[in-house]
Amino acid sequence: MTDAVAIRDLDIRYSVASRAVHAVRDLELNVREGESFGLIGPSGCGKTTVLRAIAGLKSGWTGEMTLLGERLRPDRRMSGALRRRVQMVFQDPYASLHPRHRIGRSLGEPLVIHGSRQVAHDVAEALRQVGLSPDLAERYPHQLSGGQRQRVAIARALTPRPDLLLLDEPTSALDVLVQAGVLNLLNDLKRARGMTFVLVSHDPGVVAHMCDRAAVMRAGEITERLDRAGLVARYEALES
Repeated sequence: MTDAVAIRDLDIRYSVASRAVHAVRDLELNVREGESFGLIGPSGCGKTTVLRAIAGLKSGWTGEMTLLGERLRPDRRMSGALRRRVQMVFQDPYASLHPRHRIGRSLGEPLVIHGSRQVAHDVAEALRQVGLSPDLAERYPHQLSGGQRQRVAIARALTPRPDLLLLDEPTSALDVLVQAGVLNLLNDLKRARGMTFVLVSHDPGVVAHMCDRAAVMRAGEITERLDRAGLVARYEALES
């Protein structure tokens, strides 16, 4: 099976308040096409930094990274077809939804960029696919619930029809019932579209619910790799 993500010797350093931070150390990672892969660990372990590097939002890394068969360079922004094929859902939906733009505009802008000739129709369909009424296109983000905003953020990431979806703690700000609905929605969309997921979470239950395999990170390094059986065993041990 072909790798959707192949990373070798990834090293990321940056400065915070004049202090040098070695966020990721010699990381190696492979995610197969069509797989759901989790990065799990406590806050500050480097997992979101890895995800942002994969998304093209973190420059200055060293090592080798190939996405969907295309080699990336740390000094060059992701562009062209690859930019469409790789999308990200952020922990805070306000990161991808402009607070002063109606939902229809936020969803319509990427559709225009990617050549849609029936934007209103496609916006309505995008909302339906994530279980929302097309009428929400006329609302602003602050008029929606947290779960609705996250579903809109997912719809926005899906409008370019990506092959690789990056998920940064997509349900951590939601209550348990809403969280379960969003996770089930993501699984349904993945099956329908055949996407590859890379999911970052601090919650083993979320990763066990979503992922085929996972890697545990501590202090910028992968300390453990878990297959499906290992994920289920880890979650059951925590629940007992």
